Amino acid sequence: MTTFDDRERAYEAKFARDEEMAFRITARRNRLVGQWAAAKMGLTPEETDAYAKAVVQADFEEAGDEDVIRKLLGDLSGAGVDIDEAAIRRALEEQTVEARRQLMESK
Repeated sequence: MTTFDDRERAYEAKFARDEEMAFRITARRNRLVGQWAAAKMGLTPEETDAYAKAVVQADFEEAGDEDVIRKLLGDLSGAGVDIDEAAIRRALEEQTVEARRQLMESK
């Protein structure tokens, strides 16, 4: 019975690590995409940092990426940047790869 218990604890620990890594990747991705959007809007470095943090916070409104996409699309359109939802989704995908790479390198 202890072998089963040990295996169960190992699976639970792996699940917790995987979930934490997924959260960190998403948060890093949101920061990176916030910086990308800030550059498109021509924000200053101080404004860029604040905007990237706001994008990270926007992800806590609801599950999934739709809240972040809505924020980015609204802010970019409001700033006069000609962009569509597909371009934002592509940026999210690209920044997910970059976020994963950065986190793997930092280990």
